[in-house]
Order: sequence, then C-alpha cells, then structure tokens
Amino acid sequence: MISVLVIDDSAFSRISIGKMLEGDSRINVVGYAVDGEEGLKKLIDLKPDVVTLDLEMPRMSGFSLLRLIMENHPVPVIVISSQNGRQDVFKALDLGAFDFIAKPARAKSSELYNIQRDLIGKVVEASLLSGEKIKQRLEVVEEPKFRQKPECYTAEHRSTVVLIGASTGGPPALHHIFSSFREKLPVPVVVTQHMPAGFTKSFAQRLDDYSVMSVKEAEQGDQLVPGTVYVCPGCKNLELQYYGGVVRVRIVDPPEDQIYTPSTNVLFRTAAYIYGSKALAVVLTGMGNDGAAGAEEVAKYGGRVLAEAEESCVVYGMPKETAQTGVVEKVVPLKRMAHEIELCCRPFVSVD
Repeated sequence: MISVLVIDDSAFSRISIGKMLEGDSRINVVGYAVDGEEGLKKLIDLKPDVVTLDLEMPRMSGFSLLRLIMENHPVPVIVISSQNGRQDVFKALDLGAFDFIAKPARAKSSELYNIQRDLIGKVVEASLLSGEKIKQRLEVVEEPKFRQKPECYTAEHRSTVVLIGASTGGPPALHHIFSSFREKLPVPVVVTQHMPAGFTKSFAQRLDDYSVMSVKEAEQGDQLVPGTVYVCPGCKNLELQYYGGVVRVRIVDPPEDQIYTPSTNVLFRTAAYIYGSKALAVVLTGMGNDGAAGAEEVAKYGGRVLAEAEESCVVYGMPKETAQTGVVEKVVPLKRMAHEIELCCRPFVSVD
C-alpha cells in the first residue's frame, strides 16, 4: 500500500485529491495538511511514501517546505499547481520535486477530476524511488580542454539535427544540457517533453534564459535553423516535413488513444525519414516506453541513438526501453550528455 500525504491550503483541493487517490486500491491517504508548517510536522510523524504539494500556501510556502524535505526528510514530492504558477513549477523541479500535475483553470468544478489518471500514475511511479534518488542534484562538470574525437565522428558523418525526448525528470535534465553548451550548436534541436498544455512556452523561455542556444516553443510552419531549440507544445505532436527545400515544423493533435504527449516516437519517426544517417536521437529520463520505437526507426535509416544512463535518471523507463531495442550507440550519464551531443554534431578535425 502506498501512503500519501496531501498538502494544500484549499479544502476543496485537499478533499478532491484525497478522493481521487483513494479511488485506487494501491493508495492510502494517511494525512492532510493546510500549510507548510503542518505539512512538515505530519511528514515527520506519518513518514509517507509520497507527498502531493501545493506551492502557494500561508505560513510556510511550498518552496520552503520542499527545500526542507529534500535536505532533511527526502521523499518523492509531486507538485499540484495552477496554470498561473508555470514558472514556479520549474523552480520546484529544480529543487528536487519528482514531477507536477496542472490543476484545471476552474479549480472548484468537476474538471479537477480530469487529472485523476495522471495523478495516480505519477504517485505509483514516485513510490518506487528512494528519497536519495529524488534528492540528487545535477553536477556541473568542467568540460575537458582537449577532446578526443572518436574515429567515426568525422565531418562527413556528423549529425545535422538533434532530437531529444524526455518525461519525468526531463525539465532539470534539459536545463543542464542546454546550459552546458559554451557556444551554439551548428544544428537545430527539437525537443518533446511530456508536459500539459500551457506550460511548454514558459519552459522554453526558461531554457532560453540559461542557454547560448535560442530556445522557443515550436510553432506551425517554423523552419528549422541551426543554433535553435524547438520545444513541442504540450498535449500536441510535432512532426517534421520537408517541402520548399527546407525542413519545417508541423504541429498536430494526437490520436485519442495516444498515452504519452507530446510523442517522442512521432518526432523520431518523421525526422528519420528526412535526415536519415544525419539524425541524432537522444532519450532522457522518463517513465514509459515513448521513444523506443522511434529510435528503432532512426537507427533503421542510419542515424545515431544515445540514451541517458540509469545512474543519472530520475526514472529509468524511456532510456531502458530504448536500450533494450539494441539500437543505442552509447549510454551516457547526464553530466556527459552535452559533450557527447557536441561530438556528434561538430566536424572535429583529427590532428596527427
């Protein structure tokens, strides 16, 4: 049985979240708290497996409580945030939150129950992790002054597009990668991060603030240009199309039976057809198997596939499933991923 502590200053939200969670026989809500101070006391007394947390609360904010939890009582925390708290969500993820759920715009309505399936799934997944795993901080590693280029990474074989798929744990991982580049990549980058609608534009802006790359939420008809990162809008799919002599973005609605959105498989497949051996697919942390089938398509057309190593993943789901296909060229810890991407995309010249 998974024990959960619900912390939210809204009585309606507390009751609704509790009912949604206890609708699953695997979950037991062991307590409720109306603010950070009460939440901390109940966390110590009840020792729950998972905490759901509202960020905007009186007496002690969700951020203050999250810091204390990660420093002193590490446990997986799922943030439940309003649409107005988009930037707050990414700050919480940087502080160590496992993941987040977006509250419907009209909180005092039956719409709140629309998040039930997503909430239960993330609570179950979070319960499998240790507090120490959630607490891990991204390490900033100094890049080597002299890079040894693998023999296969020649100007003729360099990748001309980077495709990245991520889910749980992805926002901090992507932040780390893009903030690690010292100069713009000579290729475009396209990202699918599993995220609800309304959050990806703020996420792209946040990445842009910390990267030498230009980062934007992808729009219909965008032409892919080097040095720019295109983030697929939440709850949409991003396809690449070649017409008019250039590669452009096509934003489409996902089919009703699609489990993960945006779909990494859709991005990888459409890119594989266009770029062939010049495509580089990267699968980062996340639950599920999205990206595995798409990675097989990339490899089928001669492209490269990298997967994040288990040691740095918040959830070793997507990279594991991709690695099990047998098409992954290299498994790379997050602290080395930016360097590896650069090696694949820059035409390094060997010195005899």
